[in-house]
Amino acid sequence: MAEQRQSESLRHAADALRSADPDRYAATLIVPPVHRPSVQALYAFAAEVAGIRERVSEPTPGEIRLQWWVDALEGKGHGEVLQNPIADALLDTLATYDLPAGPLVRLLAARRFDLYHDPMTDMGQFEGYAGETTSILYQYAAMILSGGSAETAADASGHLGVAQALSGHMKAFGFNAARAQIFLPLQIFTAHGVTEKEIYAGSASDRMAEALAQIGDIAREHAEKARSAIGALPKSVRPAFAPIALVEADLTRLERDPLSVLKTLPQRSPLGRLSRLIWWGLRNG
Repeated sequence: MAEQRQSESLRHAADALRSADPDRYAATLIVPPVHRPSVQALYAFAAEVAGIRERVSEPTPGEIRLQWWVDALEGKGHGEVLQNPIADALLDTLATYDLPAGPLVRLLAARRFDLYHDPMTDMGQFEGYAGETTSILYQYAAMILSGGSAETAADASGHLGVAQALSGHMKAFGFNAARAQIFLPLQIFTAHGVTEKEIYAGSASDRMAEALAQIGDIAREHAEKARSAIGALPKSVRPAFAPIALVEADLTRLERDPLSVLKTLPQRSPLGRLSRLIWWGLRNG
């Protein structure tokens, strides 16, 4: 009965991931089938937590939801934890691969930032946020694929996490700014003479374009370092880093027109997403 429940929970997690984060779901198709459900469970948890700010109208309910996940990871949750299929799938994954829960608790703490309207101050703060919310996912995925320790994947995880977080928040820049939220380093904008008021208003200007271009350059630098670090990893571990193919494509598009992030960007076609990942997998898997 327990095995059936866990199997159903893993399938539910995969479906939830496909709906909430199509890019990461597509990237898991490059992961060997034996490990794929566990990586999908990890990413489904991350997507569920990232989506909390979209489902609450004020911080307090969001804090309660984050605390529920903390309790679940720390073993303080009640019986309903296993009734949540994503939580059930995640806890099964942690147990199967003997993964620590501590870094995921820190991920939840970092996600508190999403619930409020304080701007991201500088690149140092952003790198810390990206490390705890995104880089850790790739470190865990590498541990799953390697069957345990993945210390050699730290550089690849760190740089890919920052590159992906930067490109993702660039794509969502206009949407977040309209809600008076600034996830990209404010210090870079102010250095180019762009004010918070201009960011919230979505004002297109040469100064804004220069600031966004600089952020894109930083993201590209991290992506290139990630690519180099991934190339040095065993082929068995590289599929954990397949999302780099999509990150690099996003950065190329953003470099052509930095101000495009002030409006809603078109979604990537499923076929284009999958073909890019398959090509990357053939070269790196």
